[in-house]
Amino acid sequence: MRVKIEMVSGLPEAEVLIRCGQLDESIVLLQKYITEQGNSKRCLPLSRGDTEYYVPIEKLYFFETEGKEIFAHTADQLFACPYKLYELEELLPGCFMRISKSTIANLDYIYSITRNLTASSEAEFRGSKKSVMVSRSYYKSVIERLRERRLK
Repeated sequence: MRVKIEMVSGLPEAEVLIRCGQLDESIVLLQKYITEQGNSKRCLPLSRGDTEYYVPIEKLYFFETEGKEIFAHTADQLFACPYKLYELEELLPGCFMRISKSTIANLDYIYSITRNLTASSEAEFRGSKKSVMVSRSYYKSVIERLRERRLK
C-alpha cells in the first residue's frame, strides 16, 4: 500500500481519498478509522425550544423535513436543525446519505430495510424504534452503499 500526502492551499477541510482495486476488510477498516478520527468531537448546533445543544455528529440517526423545518433525530430525541438538507449533504461525513427527497440517514445505524416493490421501503435503526422511508429512486444506491460498508 502506498501513502501519499498532497498539500492544497484553500481547502475548507482535509480530504482523504482511498483508491483501491478491490474493496476488502482492510480498506473498510481504514475508512472507518479515518472517518472516526475526523468526526471525533465534531458537533452540530441544534435546538429545542430556546435551548441550543451541541450534539456530536456520531449520535445523529437521521435528518428529515417536516413542512419547511428540518429536524435531527438521535436514538430518543428530536431537535430543530438550522441547516437545509443540501447544506447538510456538504457538511456531514460519508456515513450519511440522502435516502429520499426529504431524508438524510446515518448508514451506520440502519439495522434493516424492508423492501416494498410498489412504494417506498422502510428503514429501521439500531437502538431506536424510529424508522424512515427510503424512496424507490434512492433504494438501489442505498443498498449498494450499505453493501460496500459491510465486511465480507
